[in-house]
Amino acid sequence: MMEEQWIIVDELLSEIRIASNPKNKPVTINGHSKDLRCIGIGTDAAVFQYIHLPNYAFKLFADEKQDKIQLEAQVYNKLNGSPYFSTCYAAYDRYLVLSFESGITLYDCLLQGVHIPYQVIEDVEDARKYAKKQNLNPRDIHLKNILLQDGRAKVIDVSEYSKPGDDHRWEHLKKAYLAYYDIIDGKALPFWLMETVQRWYNQRNFSSIDEFMKDVLKLKFFWK
Repeated sequence: MMEEQWIIVDELLSEIRIASNPKNKPVTINGHSKDLRCIGIGTDAAVFQYIHLPNYAFKLFADEKQDKIQLEAQVYNKLNGSPYFSTCYAAYDRYLVLSFESGITLYDCLLQGVHIPYQVIEDVEDARKYAKKQNLNPRDIHLKNILLQDGRAKVIDVSEYSKPGDDHRWEHLKKAYLAYYDIIDGKALPFWLMETVQRWYNQRNFSSIDEFMKDVLKLKFFWK
């Protein structure tokens, strides 16, 4: 049975359709409500906050991706009790009800020049260890999936934790932080630079993160 406080949100979400796009591009949102604020867009879903219930986030899936809702809910159920992840309160036909998590993504930290403390790295390491103990596979951990929250880390997307394989994203991010973060710490990186590095990372084959970073550091921005 749906919680009474969520019934009005369900009605508002029924007026919005989410469409997925090819080549792993972010979803397209069709429809809107003045009482819903979009706080995140991914490749399978968009996340909304109802302004009158700010402690919750509603992850609304594309019609053709709704088979993933129960799988993700099962992941959250296994993670229940960990402070490093969001809480899932309910799973319905089109969306998940999650805890709203304040903070700024590590991606936006780099855009704004906000310092990322080493504690964040340690927290994500602990989060991954916890997930593995629950027989999950913590993958797809990147700059947009980690929040800086009062100096600590909060991992906000667990949608791929039931998939096999290692995408090495976290290992690369951790190594880049340890070896190169001091070069940019405190600098606000331009959007074009962030998008260029992300595109290179997704499109290029490289033997090691050090090889990749050598090419990145050739960009003139770093040596102004």
